[in-house]
Amino acid sequence: MKQRLLSLDVLRGLTVASMILVNNGWEHDSFECLNHAKWNGLSMSDLVFPFFLFMVGVSIYISMSRHAGESGLIRKILKRTLLLFVIGVALHAWDMLIWGDGADIPSRLRFWGVLQRIALSYCFAALFFHLAKGRYLWHAIVTLLVVYTIILIAGNGYAEDPEQNLLARIDRNLFGQHIYQKVLVGRTPVDPEGLVGVIAGVAHTLLGVVCGRAIMTGRDTKERIMQLLVIAVSIGLTGYMLSYALPLNKRIWSPSFTLVTCGMAASLLGILTYVIDLQGHNHWCRIFQQFGMNALFIYIVSEMLPSVLGVTGISEAIHNFWIAIFGNELLQYASLSYALTIVSVMALLAWLLDKYKIYIKI
Repeated sequence: MKQRLLSLDVLRGLTVASMILVNNGWEHDSFECLNHAKWNGLSMSDLVFPFFLFMVGVSIYISMSRHAGESGLIRKILKRTLLLFVIGVALHAWDMLIWGDGADIPSRLRFWGVLQRIALSYCFAALFFHLAKGRYLWHAIVTLLVVYTIILIAGNGYAEDPEQNLLARIDRNLFGQHIYQKVLVGRTPVDPEGLVGVIAGVAHTLLGVVCGRAIMTGRDTKERIMQLLVIAVSIGLTGYMLSYALPLNKRIWSPSFTLVTCGMAASLLGILTYVIDLQGHNHWCRIFQQFGMNALFIYIVSEMLPSVLGVTGISEAIHNFWIAIFGNELLQYASLSYALTIVSVMALLAWLLDKYKIYIKI
């Protein structure tokens, strides 16, 4: 299919805008739906990262189908993987430097994070798709999820206590203090983007590849939408049924979480494709399209900006401004307004980049 689907950019942009929104609320004052589930469970904020990883898989199918047979493809995949991983680590270093903790970088710099999970999931999914020539995708997805399920069951992967959880013990033994250090209930929790969870991340990305193939192949747009929705409902229901035995859990990226969130992302992509690409109702989504065309770059800037605003006192001033408007009785609205302020700044950046036809590929 040569026609570019606007819905792909819109969903990617909507996801990035949502990531910025949930990452910039004042945690203790935010609406509950804008906070991550404490352990088992699923909140709105738990959807944004898996939606983005799903779109990485969709993009793999589109990009690699377009460049099939091109020489040096493996080198390009590895180069992009390294770039994403290094940027992810550099963002942690940036945060430490801005807040005056640069001296602790050699001993406490976190190795894992959102971009690192994206980098490795992209790498293994893209390499498999290329080397297997687009075949055996479902075989790989099922195998990865079964293997990860066995690890979770055998390694007490649902234990919130990191002393009992195999995933946490592996991260701690391999990387020491270079893992997630936020203390909860007096102990360092399971790293939400740790090493072993990459297994589920690759399966998640491959599901995006499968859905990318569904939405990009077929006789017409209606058929493509139907193909996608059938997959979405099938994996979503499978994940829901599985959640009775293996609860939804973002921190360990449980198999049920993988299936349910991919099902939801695929359903939303199908709906957007119907509304935007088939029905032509696209006037409302221009800003999300602009977010989507520079998605990774805007996300990176949005991760760097809060540290600068925080250390200069600007973020507190903005937050206090909204508190003055809403009052201490409506702190949740002040927190939401602060987050929307940051989203608006990023929207302005997205608009300027699009206005001057600047599209930064990472």
